[in-house]
Amino acid sequence: MSFREQFEIPAKYKMWSMILMAVGLVSILIGYFLYGAGDEHQNARFWGVLLYNSVYFLLVVNAAMFFICATTLAMGGWQLSFRRVSEAISVAVIPIGIISFVILIALVLGHQHHIYHWLTPGDDKLILGKKAFLNPTFFIVWTILTIAGWILLGARMRKISAELDERGPLNKEEGKRYVYKTTVWGSLYLVWFALTVASTVPWLWFMSIDAHWYSTMYSWYTFASSFVAGIALMTLFVIYLKNHGYLELVNQEHLHDLGKFMFAFSIFWTYLWFSQFMLIWYANIPEETVYFKHRVQGPYRGIFFLNLIINFLAPLLILMRRSSKRNYTLLVFMSVLILFGHWIDFYQMVIGSISKDHVELNLFDFGVAAGFIGLIMWSTGNALTKRSLVVKNHPFLKESIIHHT
Repeated sequence: MSFREQFEIPAKYKMWSMILMAVGLVSILIGYFLYGAGDEHQNARFWGVLLYNSVYFLLVVNAAMFFICATTLAMGGWQLSFRRVSEAISVAVIPIGIISFVILIALVLGHQHHIYHWLTPGDDKLILGKKAFLNPTFFIVWTILTIAGWILLGARMRKISAELDERGPLNKEEGKRYVYKTTVWGSLYLVWFALTVASTVPWLWFMSIDAHWYSTMYSWYTFASSFVAGIALMTLFVIYLKNHGYLELVNQEHLHDLGKFMFAFSIFWTYLWFSQFMLIWYANIPEETVYFKHRVQGPYRGIFFLNLIINFLAPLLILMRRSSKRNYTLLVFMSVLILFGHWIDFYQMVIGSISKDHVELNLFDFGVAAGFIGLIMWSTGNALTKRSLVVKNHPFLKESIIHHT
């Protein structure tokens, strides 16, 4: 049986990716003249929008490689039918990672103390007590190591996968060696992922905006938000390719499992959301409630609860049914909604700490987001053309072909 193994980028796809990237670039230029060159508050608005957009989309595309490594260690062969989609999305970590790095370093070296107050601690004893962690040197070094680690380990996993295209079918011993090799490198990636996304990076990049506040659940909350959005992004690309005659080995069973991932991790995100909020609300300690006060009772109240409706109630009510997870239209709708919902979540996490007195959500925010969406489309589309869409010689491919839930 022959398959459409080589993806060819449609003209409309290429055109829209270019248009969206152009919109993003124009938005940044206009935003700089409107906000970046203004007073301290406007300057914080400009850099805040760049910060939450770049980091959000970086973590979303990075979630694709986390998904690959996690399923590799779990010996999950079901995802091999769309493995090259996940790999292609993870390639976007390179351009978005570089952009995020530039923005983060510019914030620190540009001494943007109106975003990171710990840059000018003065005689603030609380911030001075965290100086071993909250200082420019540590921030820059750990940011370099973090993004470089994601890029290099991700590239290694993709290279190992590409080796399958350059050789014939594996015998039993070769298959064992290949599985062992991918397991070792996948383990290294997951360890690095745990040391960064599941711990230190959200503290440094986001939580340190509120240097007087802390939450031990913040990193897990950030991970859950970006991971479910990453699954939604993978689902969109899988359905797009299916609708264009590719990925013949992908069927409703695979889409059902992707839908289950979106449903399950939406519930997991809600569990973390409620646990963090409930513990702080119940204790009612001033240094903890300061984070939620203007979000629950102030100008961000609408966005705060809209976030909960989109990211919890909608997936709960729509994706609970088995048939919903096998319906292309509903899966596309929910994937877009989840991506938007967690983008809103990152917005209130960052801008809610920078501009506490009033909500500013306008075309500048959406324009910058459009630019990153275009970049993801462009990077993923180009990566898909480089290799066969079918991982032909993988030892677990048969398991994916006969997958049934």
